[in-house]
Amino acid sequence: MLDTSLKEQLTQIFSGLEADYVFDITVHPQHDSRQELIELLEETAACSDRISCRVHEGEGLEFHLLKNEQDTRICFRAVPNGHEFSSLLLAVLNADGKGKNLPDEATQRRIKGLQGPVSITTYMSLSCTNCPDVVQALNVITWLNPNVSHLIVDGALFKEEVGRLNIQAVPSVWVNGESFHIGRSSLGELLEKLESKVGTAPSSDAPAEAHRFDVLVAGGGPAGASAAIYSARKGLKVGLVAGRIGGQVNETVGIENLISVPYTTGQTLAANLHTHLSHHKNITIFDNRRIESFALQGAEKQLTVKGGETFLAPALIIATGASWRKLNVPGEAEYIGRGVAFCPHCDGPFYQGKHVAVIGGGNSGVEAAIDLAGICAKVTVLEFMESLKADQVLQDKLFSLPNVEVQTAVQTLEVQGNGEAMTALRIKHRQEGTESVLPLDGVFVQIGLAANSQPFAETLETNRIGEILVDKNCRTALPGVYAAGDVSDVSYKQIIISMGEGAKAALSAFEDKIKGVIPQIRN
Repeated sequence: MLDTSLKEQLTQIFSGLEADYVFDITVHPQHDSRQELIELLEETAACSDRISCRVHEGEGLEFHLLKNEQDTRICFRAVPNGHEFSSLLLAVLNADGKGKNLPDEATQRRIKGLQGPVSITTYMSLSCTNCPDVVQALNVITWLNPNVSHLIVDGALFKEEVGRLNIQAVPSVWVNGESFHIGRSSLGELLEKLESKVGTAPSSDAPAEAHRFDVLVAGGGPAGASAAIYSARKGLKVGLVAGRIGGQVNETVGIENLISVPYTTGQTLAANLHTHLSHHKNITIFDNRRIESFALQGAEKQLTVKGGETFLAPALIIATGASWRKLNVPGEAEYIGRGVAFCPHCDGPFYQGKHVAVIGGGNSGVEAAIDLAGICAKVTVLEFMESLKADQVLQDKLFSLPNVEVQTAVQTLEVQGNGEAMTALRIKHRQEGTESVLPLDGVFVQIGLAANSQPFAETLETNRIGEILVDKNCRTALPGVYAAGDVSDVSYKQIIISMGEGAKAALSAFEDKIKGVIPQIRN
């Protein structure tokens, strides 16, 4: 099952393990996936003398991860290959304190403060590119807090259970028996939601002193990473505060327009950004943070994040990017995960042989429709404007598909359903002024992004859609504050442009520092 090259890699990865681990398997003798599970885990275990397998006969299919014969409270009801194989490896490495996705001390304090008991179940798909991030984040939370347990379930192996819970999108996270979260997320976002749901104990050892830097960069996407690296190359001490490195790039499946790189994936690019940032010792990364407020403290700019940490610097570069926009129509929120979806790669398989709509005729919408046409019986593209906005090469491909219908000048008014799942869209035909109901099994919303400017909107000037206004060199109207990438009003939202804008913002900040526009503050 595992090729020779992968086994050699695993042997190296596991060479530093200090504890003993057991894949404690319970599986029915006649389960269709019994042999696949046992072979996968036995071959993985054979790569280290610190890992072994134990097989029991029972009902269903599952295995627990034991450390020194103690349950880590992480259990898989799945054969974790495909995208989830990395989740299995990281579960072992994190339990040994060697995982690369372990958070810093401040975030660990918040995790340890969660009030229990907390029983988490995540329903995932092996084809879902967003599921591993959620699974791995919740595994980290489980390992760090003894009051938390985490069960990972492959929905394809437990279809009756998935059907009974009416799960139509993954990852689908349940906490203490209640639906908790659907779709992509990061450790910081999931932690914040858990804090709100189960409560958190106050921390007595949280640091009171603010973090001080020469330059603060808010955001870790292409613009933020570029700004941090350019600032560091000028010899400045940089603090990068972000939800996650890569930002929205993590949700991009394929990238073919990053010049000199014919093809890469969003997750690969995000990892490369993290690696590049890590090469600079004067960059300190504070990820898994959500910025709550921005304020001026004399000549310094202050950011406060969820959990109470504060960050100060005379210069601030805002590169918080953008988030997927929602329709904000009646019924949308009610049926998210029950017919309303945002990721065709993750949730498309739930709609095999069914009729779905894609709302949005830009590149993302047309690409989604093309992908879904290979799975669904019919795909209807709904575009608000009189024509599609996607690149011509994508439109040509779309119109070549026999099971795709395109409707333009259409406004979505309402998501309709039967209480359990969506059943139709109520739409308006803008040119005729008439309304109709379009029966559907699902809808994928692909209407672009909204700027993440909320913490800065009261202090900085923004346009109608919330983008921060900047000059040609990324300066805002407030001296010492700059904005770059998708959060700014730069005309084109592209990865390569965001990188360039981040570099411009950093160079502008350095120039202003040299000219005395930004004062020198002694730490």
